[in-house]
Amino acid sequence: MRGTGGLLARTGSATPPVTTGRDAAREAAREELSKPEYHRNDPGLLQRVLNRFWEWVGDLFDHASGATPGGTLGLVAVAAFTLLVVAALWWRLGAPRRAVRSAVGALFDDGIRSAADHRTAADALAAEGRWNEAVQERMRAVVRSLEERTLLDPRPGRTADEAAAEAAASLPSQAAALRAAARTFDDVTYGARPANEAMYASLRALDQALTRTKPLLAGPTP
Repeated sequence: MRGTGGLLARTGSATPPVTTGRDAAREAAREELSKPEYHRNDPGLLQRVLNRFWEWVGDLFDHASGATPGGTLGLVAVAAFTLLVVAALWWRLGAPRRAVRSAVGALFDDGIRSAADHRTAADALAAEGRWNEAVQERMRAVVRSLEERTLLDPRPGRTADEAAAEAAASLPSQAAALRAAARTFDDVTYGARPANEAMYASLRALDQALTRTKPLLAGPTP
């Protein structure tokens, strides 16, 4: 009893000390650390997502460099070679077009204009040496003129090849020239073939010849 009294005297309390279990202590610490005041400077959701993303990129790069002969230097060499190949293809094939069409496409891509309007635009473009656009406008003038003469029914989405084939039924003497003009239009517009002055002169001559050619309204005899 003397020993116990001495212990109580030293602790200053008649209540024995409480021993907290390990699990209870861990739970108490978790509750304490979950209070808002401990998380005022934590990164936001977006920052946490970005951090995880860059960690993933870093891990991916580490794995790739480990699997590539030469390590990181080898990976850089492979990336540089890939960029060179892409640049070469871009230079050779040109920039991807917004609408890819299998060798043919719609002839008119804007509002309705008269054949005279297309001819005026074509001559102006030719005077500036912009042969690609001049060829396109002159072909549009050819087709619009045929529509204005009711040799073709106005139809949205018609291609140059379709226009040439339909017009050949009433203008058989110009069938070959019409097919050649349609092919030139497609090559320049969708085949990345540069136009030149000779191409434009040929289309201009066809346009003028068609205005003088009498149509075979009854169609060719069998």
